[in-house]
Formats: sequence, C-alpha cells, structure tokens
Amino acid sequence: MAKKKDDKQKHVAVVTKKSLQFFEEYINNPSPTGFEYPGQKLWLDYLKPYIDESFIDNYGTAVGIINPKAEYRVVIEAHADEISWFVNYITADGLIYVIRNGGSDHQIAPSKRVNIHTDKGMVKAVFGWPAIHTRNGGDKEEAPALKNIFLDCGCTSKEEVEKLGIHVGCVITYEDEFMTLNDRYYVGRALDNRAGGFMIAEVARLLKENKQKLPFGLYIVNAVQEEIGLRGAEMIADSIKPHVAIITDVTHDTTTPMINKITQGDLACGKGPVVSYAPAVQTNLNKLLIETAEKNNIPFQRQASSRSTGTDTDAFAYSNGGVPSALISLPLRYMHTTVEMIHKEDVDNVISLIYHSLLNIKKDHDFRYSK
Repeated sequence: MAKKKDDKQKHVAVVTKKSLQFFEEYINNPSPTGFEYPGQKLWLDYLKPYIDESFIDNYGTAVGIINPKAEYRVVIEAHADEISWFVNYITADGLIYVIRNGGSDHQIAPSKRVNIHTDKGMVKAVFGWPAIHTRNGGDKEEAPALKNIFLDCGCTSKEEVEKLGIHVGCVITYEDEFMTLNDRYYVGRALDNRAGGFMIAEVARLLKENKQKLPFGLYIVNAVQEEIGLRGAEMIADSIKPHVAIITDVTHDTTTPMINKITQGDLACGKGPVVSYAPAVQTNLNKLLIETAEKNNIPFQRQASSRSTGTDTDAFAYSNGGVPSALISLPLRYMHTTVEMIHKEDVDNVISLIYHSLLNIKKDHDFRYSK
C-alpha cells in the first residue's frame, strides 16, 4: 500500500539560535519614532557580514546593500520605529502628562512601567491610576484617556522632576521585554515592526550563506518614522529610486475576541505570510510572490485593503513616478500593546517567501501590464 501523504507540509525552520539571540536583543532595545538610531546601529552591526555596503540617511533610515554598482535596484523593507510617548506637561507636584508619539494606546497605559529617555540616562516611572476602592462612588467610572493618564517618577515637585533631566519632549517607552510563549509564539513590545527588520536581515544572511548571486542590486532597508505617516520610507524611496520594492510589516490576527472578521478579514497566526490586494500593490509583482509561495510549498493567506495598505508599501509605490511594490505581512496578535505575539513558523515562512521571491526576479525585470 502506498504511504499516505501528509496533508501538511513539514515546516522548514530558518531562524537559528544565533539569529534568535540577536532578535531578542533587538526587540529589547528601545527604538521610538524619531529616536531610532541605537536600534539601527544594532541592526547594521548584525547585517554587515552579509552585505557589501551600508549607509544611514539624515533621519536615521539604515540601508544595507548587496551589489551596489548594479543599475537595477530592488528594495526589501521594514520599519524600525516603535510607538511611544512624549512628556508634554509637568505639574507643580511632580506628575507628568503625555502625548502620543505614534499610535500609542491610552487604554493599556495605567499601571505600566516605563523608561523616560533623558540626556542623563533612563529614568524609571509608572503610569499611575486611582485605586478601585476610590472609583466606586456611584457615578460612571472614568475610562483611561489621553487627558487623564499620567506618569509618576517618585517626585513631589516640578523642580525635582527637572533635576532628573526630564523635560517636555523627552520620549517614553515601555519596559516590557521579549519572551517565547509555549515554544510557539514570540512575544514582546515593538514586534511591530522590528520583527520585519529582523526578517529582512535574515534574508540577507540566507543569501550570503547559500552563496546566491543576485543579478541586481539589493537594498535592505530599515526605515524610520512609519508610525507617524510613512515618513522614512518617503525619504529613502526618493534617495534609492528603486525599480521594485517588497515591503514587510505586521497585520492583525483576527481570531481573538472582539475582532469582526467581516470587516477585518480572516487571518490567523501560524497559517503563513499574508499577501495583500490593494491599489498600491502591483499585480504582476504580487503574482510573482504567490507563484513563489506555491512553488516552494510556503503556506500563505490573503488580505484586501481598501484604498491604502497603511504601510510603507504606499510610500514606495507612489514614489519616483510609480515603483512596482508588494506587501508581505506577518500576522500578529494584540498590535500596539506590550504583548504583541507572532508565530515562530510565520517568521520562518516570511523570510523564506522573501528569499525565494528575490531569486525569481530577473535582471531588468519588467513588471508592466503592457510592454
């Protein structure tokens, strides 16, 4: 009797023990929007053995290049910045009110521990919140909002706060760090989207270790300021002037409670990379991604985006007269919290899909619909 074929293909692991150590260090290092440089240095240090050249632009976007002299230029890109807060107002009795730096969620803030970044170093603080005993006066409870969340750094006056080096404009990040959950998920803050930066670095590693020679210049781009409007991608697209761009970012796992699949789609961690359909996504490039996934037995999911993808894909697509661009997303639970979750196998499969897709792009590849 013939052997019964497994319905599910055997998963091929890509991330190594050494690269996972870098991933953990990279996630634990703060990289708030506008202040990404320390994380960019860490990322470039890891990438350098696998590239020919690198540079960092005026606002901090980091780029590693393979075959820098090639005329045809292909970009693989992720964004480096994480959501955070700014000190906005210090009260006379030493409490600190904040404003967002990116899409920070006010509802998760109460009771969180934070680091306030100052020229004198990190200052510890907490988001305070009134005790439950004091909130039961019969009136409807006040929910956390930007107007009422505040930081307490243990000071009793504005002068004491300022002596610690804290001033309006200091950036604030959460303390939470990387962990592995049930040997299945990576968990941490800022997986959106330093997971992407990690994955494109792993693509460069695979190209080097497998001695693959590309017929074009490959620009591995870790862009800044995505969280406040795709700004780093706008700048670097103008500098590089790529002919093709493959972007990776996160998207929502919609299988957890309180998410409407009718509006958000049906996507799940562990079921593979997500390819997007959107006006900014160039159809022929997208077909190349899908055919690559099918040929290499890489599981994938599909997502539709109305008008824009909300990712750096849009910035690259509409730059320089139009650049064929596509998006490969990593399913993620609990976006913009400190416990973002991604599946280990999805990370491997995104890396594999980008890697094999690059091998299918030819020299001077023409993605136009009509030649």
